Amino acid sequence: MEISYHASHEQFAPSALLRWVQKAEKAGFNGFFSSDHFHPWSEAQGQAGFSWAWMGAALQATSLPGAMICCPGYRYHPAVVAQAAATLSEMYEGRYWLAIGSGEALNEKITGQPWPLKDIRNARLKECADIIRALWAGDTVTHRGLVTVEEAKLYTLPRQTPLLIGAAITEATAEWMGSWADGLITVSKPPEELRKMVEAFHRGGGAGKPLYLKSGLSYAPTKQEARLNAHQQWRSVAFQNNVLAELRTPAEFDAIGKHVRPEDMDDMIRISDSLEQHREWIQNDIDAGFTKIVLHNIGRNQEEFIDVFGEKVLPAFL
Repeated sequence: MEISYHASHEQFAPSALLRWVQKAEKAGFNGFFSSDHFHPWSEAQGQAGFSWAWMGAALQATSLPGAMICCPGYRYHPAVVAQAAATLSEMYEGRYWLAIGSGEALNEKITGQPWPLKDIRNARLKECADIIRALWAGDTVTHRGLVTVEEAKLYTLPRQTPLLIGAAITEATAEWMGSWADGLITVSKPPEELRKMVEAFHRGGGAGKPLYLKSGLSYAPTKQEARLNAHQQWRSVAFQNNVLAELRTPAEFDAIGKHVRPEDMDDMIRISDSLEQHREWIQNDIDAGFTKIVLHNIGRNQEEFIDVFGEKVLPAFL
């Protein structure tokens, strides 16, 4: 069982996240996970450090396994993603894995490329995954499709190839990823919806592959404070993924989040002051088949969260 601390680069400065991941290791978390943003979701979040640079520092500063998610094919060419991940894996053998997804315009449109419909984004993602795997295998790769590669070969390869995990929000994407990804990562949902995600991944060919979950939560000493923390930091993201993937700037996210009420956050974030409730949510995730769970406390009270969960939540599972 692995319960990881989520380093949210769109919310906090990289230097603070480095301190907190070290603190999380001391508190009992046994992994960490990093977001990858060029822009924050909201002006209220206000950060967006370069997660690849931070990942090397965090792996050096701790003994934990670490991972990150990115979207190859737009802001990052897949050959560069393959090289970066191979380098991290060579330096920190067995401690690094990579998740890839189809991305959001918020981060990827900065290069000026057209932002295509979801089916094209998925097709490009699969091409990128195949390119990354071929480069990790030591092949010389030439590819001309939705992305182009000309005679690329990696000369620095790890002894242990990192896992390439597929990020999915919908059952359809999870089923599709079951055929080619090394595992699945998705986000927290009610138990029945999570079971359907797992079933879809298995149906597509993912049976026996690892299941990762990113759990968005808000903990504080009172439920009102926890809800307000979530509303202040995350209300701009309180919409369906097909909407979130299309908006281009933090200002657009702030505009659509303007009329979201604090009580509306209960439908998308696990908000509670009860540690028993948080333990129950984690147990439900385990019962659904997830063995790698990333806890993302949405609020700005990161040190309080690390201390309290390290003392009173993690011992129930680790």
